[in-house]
Amino acid sequence: MNGLWSELAKKLAEKWFSLLVLPGAFYLTVTATALTLGHAHALDIGLLTRHITDYARNPGVTSTGGQVVVLAAILAAAAAVGFVAQSIGTFVERAVLAAEWQAWPIPVRFAARWSLARRQRRWDSANADYLREYQNALTPDPASRPDPALRHRAARARARISVERPERPTWSGDRIQATAIRLDRDHHLDLATVWPSLWLVLPDPVREQITTARTALSRATTLAAWSVLYLVLTVWWWPAAPLAVVIAATAHHRIRATTDAYATLLENATRLHTTTLATQLGIDHTGPLGPHLGHALTRHLRSSTA
Repeated sequence: MNGLWSELAKKLAEKWFSLLVLPGAFYLTVTATALTLGHAHALDIGLLTRHITDYARNPGVTSTGGQVVVLAAILAAAAAVGFVAQSIGTFVERAVLAAEWQAWPIPVRFAARWSLARRQRRWDSANADYLREYQNALTPDPASRPDPALRHRAARARARISVERPERPTWSGDRIQATAIRLDRDHHLDLATVWPSLWLVLPDPVREQITTARTALSRATTLAAWSVLYLVLTVWWWPAAPLAVVIAATAHHRIRATTDAYATLLENATRLHTTTLATQLGIDHTGPLGPHLGHALTRHLRSSTA
């Protein structure tokens, strides 16, 4: 038992250090640089070196007690900044997934509704282009069929907007929503109703993969929060601006990639293991998940929680 607690404490310490302290310490370093150099001497390495040397010679820092205090202060401050970044990341996650966007404050809701309408118009146009290329590919005469690359290009252009017709103001929100749309359309299954019970019967490796993907999504939104914190430093030090832009671009890419991976795992896990849930609930079925079984599961679980 002691070994278990020791291993758990070790893993928690590693996560605390890697997720909070390291990025927080780097942010504190950039902050100190920004406050020391300012805009006038933004790239003056010599000035920064002199300030560091003068500080290192301070008697209060050179003593053992002073070094312990400084180290403890840095660790505490770095962890505090890390907590702030994670808190901002929570708001970023809610914004990019936009699950409850219709309950947002009125000005933000209006902007979200405008964004949704614009994305729907773009998707409708891209979908029309894809359907036209798809119909052309069905021409009986092979010589009259267009290059398949045109159809694939049209499909990619549509997917860049949304994999299904947009229902949320963001790409990531629609990517998650697309999973529920497809399962309802193909199998008459309501994912929100079935998922809590399905999670309990999933094999451990599958649950670990889904948990890992969900954690990666949270870390990506936290990275976007760090870009906001670095953007604040541009008030004192302009080189923080390109740093914030690079971090924001990286976060944008990671959010999309991790959202897509998470949504794919949700959909595939549901399609593959829903029959196991049906067996556990005593619902008669044969073969894979289909509309009849999906409807039966949704009805059974919805009535049991009403």
